[in-house]
Amino acid sequence: MRFADGPSVHCEVHVEAGVPRVWGLVTDIRLPALLSPELQRVAWLDGADGPLVGACFEGYNSHQQLGEWRTVSHVVELDEQRVFAWVVTDADGRYGEPTSDPANSMASWCYELEAEGDGTRLRQSALMGPGRSGVTLAVERWPDREEEIVTFRMKELRAGMKATLRGIKALAEGRS
Repeated sequence: MRFADGPSVHCEVHVEAGVPRVWGLVTDIRLPALLSPELQRVAWLDGADGPLVGACFEGYNSHQQLGEWRTVSHVVELDEQRVFAWVVTDADGRYGEPTSDPANSMASWCYELEAEGDGTRLRQSALMGPGRSGVTLAVERWPDREEEIVTFRMKELRAGMKATLRGIKALAEGRS
């Protein structure tokens, strides 16, 4: 697995709650900060108070190897009670030239919801790149270990996604 291939990861879970309940949780951008091992806090920017295409929010992250950093995310898709997607940009230039261009994002994230019986099938996905990130810095430093670096990061993202989905499931099902 190489960075230029646009590596992605996705996880899903069945939630014993209706789509409207699950939608309310996945569109609460503050919730993942309570569930994720990396994301620490999140806030809407520029007067936004909820997801709309074009709305932006900042996220503060912490990682054992990378330290702490801020990102700015842009909502790029919102299909009510079906899809909530955003791209993450390096607005502060931590990994290279500062960018707020969604086309040069560090990553793309998405929640997809689908009615399944009396509950909801919830999918979360992440696509790395095409912009610079901590992964690209590591690959530049150790180019001979690119596949190992990308595989390790995908494993970290999968673990974080599983934790987030377990937390959303527990909250939606009233087991928190």
